[in-house]
Amino acid sequence: MATAKADSLSGHPLRIPPLACPFPRAVNPHVDEVDRDTLAWLAASGMIAGDQFERFRIARYGWLGARTYPYASRELCQLVTDWCVWLFAFDDAYCESDRRAAEIARALPQLYTVVEDAGGGDAVEDVFARALLGIKTRIAAHATPDQLDRWRTTTKDYLFAQVWEAANREDDVLPTIDDYVFMRRRTGAMLTVFALIDVAAGVRLTVDEWLNPAVHEMTGHANDVVVWDNDLISYAKERGQANIRNNLVSVLAGHTGCGVQEAMNRIGVMRDEAVAAMVELTPATEALGSPAVDAYVRGLKFWVSGSVDYSLTSSRYASAWQ
Repeated sequence: MATAKADSLSGHPLRIPPLACPFPRAVNPHVDEVDRDTLAWLAASGMIAGDQFERFRIARYGWLGARTYPYASRELCQLVTDWCVWLFAFDDAYCESDRRAAEIARALPQLYTVVEDAGGGDAVEDVFARALLGIKTRIAAHATPDQLDRWRTTTKDYLFAQVWEAANREDDVLPTIDDYVFMRRRTGAMLTVFALIDVAAGVRLTVDEWLNPAVHEMTGHANDVVVWDNDLISYAKERGQANIRNNLVSVLAGHTGCGVQEAMNRIGVMRDEAVAAMVELTPATEALGSPAVDAYVRGLKFWVSGSVDYSLTSSRYASAWQ
């Protein structure tokens, strides 16, 4: 299991707890082409420059898309992977930085305008907004109106949640445990990628199916598992950086008085409980008798297994644990 530098209080190396996953694993057969073309798309977008590009190249984000959407066609796997990379680029530029909440808030109108088709044909100048417009246009070509609307709603929630994160950084606030868990379901952008599962699978969740209590609960647990795993895996990278207070390890340690390793161990228990809840909910989702729901639940499970497998080997995270 990965280890990092010693906890400054205990003097012992930190260890990520075991991240058990009973769900299937697979890799999309188009992974090499997707990884190559996502990098080309990112280079053309203008969202990153200089040394940043090399970091994105060696992170091999095509493998994230291939592991989390192994069932998708070549074109749709490319689309969802490009969206994940847009999120990573935006995260690096706006969320893991010293940008003030007001600065992020002022960026929202142009991004919201793109998401909502409210531009009236005006030229899009901002590189992130322009890339977002391209993603939205591609989603619209494959999605039904309600599928597109679901992505729009979750994306706007994600963008606005970044203002909350920035306010915590700016005012040096450690959010409460309840507030953090609630907002992490939005800051992590998982609902935006979950909203594309049925699109990538070539099926359609109806509005009623998306809002079904069992499906909704399954989505919440999958969201928690992925973002809590990310907090564990990214902790070594984020230590000493501006955004470290927006990490469940810091939140638990700060509010319970436990050490960092104990906080990590508690998160390991929490995420295992959420995984077990997904397993227990599966018969309820299967009882709905919907091929679209079944495909969506399989997609959630691939996100849990795929994100762990990718993150534990990606240079974006793994190098900080060496």
